[in-house]
Amino acid sequence: MRPVTLFTGQWADIPIAELLPKVAEMGYDGVELACWGDHFDVTKALEDESYIPALWDLLKKHELGCYAISSHLVGQAICDNIDERHGAILSPEIYGDGTTEGVNQRAADELARTAIACRKFVDAGAEYMKNFPAGTGKAVVNGFTGSSIWHALYAFPPTNQEFYEAGFKKFAGLFGPILETYEEHDVYFGLEVHPTEIAFDIASAHRALEAVNNHPRFGFNYDPSHLGYQGVDYVRFIREFGSQIHHAHVKDAWWGHGDGTVGVFGGHTDFGDARRYWDFRSPGRGDVDFEEVIVALNDIGYAGPLSVEWEDGRMDRFHGATEACQFVRGLDFPRSDVAFDAAFDKSEQ
Repeated sequence: MRPVTLFTGQWADIPIAELLPKVAEMGYDGVELACWGDHFDVTKALEDESYIPALWDLLKKHELGCYAISSHLVGQAICDNIDERHGAILSPEIYGDGTTEGVNQRAADELARTAIACRKFVDAGAEYMKNFPAGTGKAVVNGFTGSSIWHALYAFPPTNQEFYEAGFKKFAGLFGPILETYEEHDVYFGLEVHPTEIAFDIASAHRALEAVNNHPRFGFNYDPSHLGYQGVDYVRFIREFGSQIHHAHVKDAWWGHGDGTVGVFGGHTDFGDARRYWDFRSPGRGDVDFEEVIVALNDIGYAGPLSVEWEDGRMDRFHGATEACQFVRGLDFPRSDVAFDAAFDKSEQ
C-alpha cells in the first residue's frame, strides 16, 4: 500500500514541533514538508549542520516519514509578473525591491538551492526511511512555476501564438539552469498543474514539457482538484503523463454547486462563498472520482505517497484531515501482479 502523507503547506501557522504529533495522531504515515513557516528552511538546511539531523530526529520521534518537500511560494515567483501580492508570500531577501526581473531571478536561484537542500535532507534520512515503503525512490521537490502569460488566459485583446510562445520561452530560460541543478543532484521537480502556472491543463502541460525539451528532471505533482472544475479530464492526465508523475496529491473539489451568479473564473469571490461555481472540499466530499484516480495510478505503476492537501473552508481542519486520512486508506489498494483469469488455465492449476 502507498504511504499516506499530509502536505504541511496549509498548516504553516503551526510550528513543526507542534504539528508533527498532531499529524501522527490523525493517522498519517508521514508528511510532505512545505518550505515556509518553520517546516523546512532551505538556508538552514544548507548552512546549519545541526538542522537536518534535528528535523529527522523530530520525524523519528513521531514515527513519521517524508518523501517530498514543496516550494510552491518561491516557485510562483519565478515566471510571474510580480506585484504587491508576492510580497506577502516571499521572504524580504527574495522579494527585494519587487521588480519582476529581479524577483524572478532570485526565486529561480532559490528553487535551485532547494534541490541541493532536498538531496542533503533525503540522504540524511535514507537509513531511517528504509523502515517505510520505498515510494517512487525519487527525491522530489514539488512546486509552482508561475506564468508571465496567465493574464492572457482569455485571448482578448486579440492574442496570437507568438505572445504565448514568449511566455513559454521565458519559462524555459529560467527553468533550464534550475533543472540542470536538479540533474546534478539527482532530484526531480514536480509541477503542480494549476491555474496561474505555465501549465494548467493537459495541452499546456505538453507545451511546458516541450519548452524544456522534455528534461528528465521536470515532471508533475498530480492533483486532480485543479483540473476537474476546469472541465479537464483528470484521469486522462494520469495516463497521458504516467512516467512523468513524480508525486501525487489527494485533494478534492466540487463544481456546479453555486447559485449561477459566479462562473469558473471565481467572480472575485472568496473561497467558501456559497455563490461560487466551484470550491475545494475535504477528500471524498467533492466531485473527484478517486476510484478512477487510484485505478489509473495503479495502471501506470505509481508507487509514491498519496499526499493529502487539505483545504475546505467549511470544515474544521483537524476533523477534516483526520477524516481524509481514513478516506484515503479505505480508498487505496495494491495493484494485482497476476491475471485474475489465469487460474482457468490448466497449466496454472
